[in-house]
Amino acid sequence: SAFQVARAARILPASTTRLFSSLALQAQQRMQIEKVQSHMLPAVAAGLGAPLSKRNAGVSVLGCAIAMVAVGGCAQGIGQLFAALVVGMARNPSMKEDLFT
Repeated sequence: SAFQVARAARILPASTTRLFSSLALQAQQRMQIEKVQSHMLPAVAAGLGAPLSKRNAGVSVLGCAIAMVAVGGCAQGIGQLFAALVVGMARNPSMKEDLFT
């Protein structure tokens, strides 16, 4: 909308340019005010399940880190199983069929 006003101001004569430039300035100020207001948190009652208007990036990073710890634990468990298989085969190669089942 502000770009359309600026484009129209280029096309029209210089006498109307002042009008459109003031309109463009007002539109730009409105957009800045809306931008500032959108970053403000509304005063809501804090409670369980209270809606948040601002998404905190740090919380999502912590959630990803906790999930990666769980994935690492699963990988460690699988690694221990394969290590036990290798140790079992090294101690008694004749038990190969029993260890793979």
